Amino acid sequence: MKVAALMTKDVFTCRTIDTLDRAAELMCEHDVGSLPVVDDNGHVVGMITDRDICMATYRQDAPPRAISVEQTMSTHPTTCAPADEVATAEETMRRRQIHRVPVVDDAGHPVGILSLNDLARAANQGGGVSSNEVADTLAAVCAERPLV
Repeated sequence: MKVAALMTKDVFTCRTIDTLDRAAELMCEHDVGSLPVVDDNGHVVGMITDRDICMATYRQDAPPRAISVEQTMSTHPTTCAPADEVATAEETMRRRQIHRVPVVDDAGHPVGILSLNDLARAANQGGGVSSNEVADTLAAVCAERPLV
């Protein structure tokens, strides 16, 4: 099965120059926990999560409006293509311990997001993903990581 069949097609993004309050506003408006971050050309250059925002404001002891997305985002995001196999994307999620993977076109522009939620819904609806695969992916993503 291809990623395009399961991915969420409505993808919301923020820009590197946005502040954390703008990213949080977008997450709240669209009921999402992360956003791909795009540069001026619309290429995915990072990811930011609600947890990233919380930790940055705590560590910097500053309000979200005073901190840029670029200072906070994860850089060099793992991405996949719509034509990639779901099993390959799942393996990447397991290995990198990530809940969501931006789906990008050949030019690096976001066209969707593949999340654990998408995988779980597909398994529940008999959509070509097994419950065991989803459980394995979730277990790997949630495995304890060394502190950095």
